[in-house]
Amino acid sequence: MTVTAAIALVCIAMLFGGMAFFAACIAPLVFTRLPPEWAGRFIRGVFPVYYLWVLGTAAAGAVALMPVRPADAGALALVAGATVWLRQSLMPRINALSDAAQAGDAAAKAGFDRAHRLSVAVNLAQMLVAAVVLVRFA
Repeated sequence: MTVTAAIALVCIAMLFGGMAFFAACIAPLVFTRLPPEWAGRFIRGVFPVYYLWVLGTAAAGAVALMPVRPADAGALALVAGATVWLRQSLMPRINALSDAAQAGDAAAKAGFDRAHRLSVAVNLAQMLVAAVVLVRFA
């Protein structure tokens, strides 16, 4: 294995591991152990950092993979690009809809539910891409 491939492998493992840990441990723990108003605030504070982790590890993995596995590098670049959209566009929209829904706006609640489902689907797709790229090293 080349140094570049080893760096890519570490990046992809960190990407997938971080995403899996957040989805399987952090989010469920927060929502089962904290009161709902605290849980929401905590997760709202953690998501920007989580998305920076995903963006950084996916982008670094894409750069490291480019010379050895261009298709996998492209897949990770798509993960990084989707993360920029999630962090800069969808997350602020979800937060605004959540605030409006908590203030009693029924239409905002429906919008929040749709936007939240979309974010979950995109995150799952990103995790699947990371898993596939990681498994391809085996």
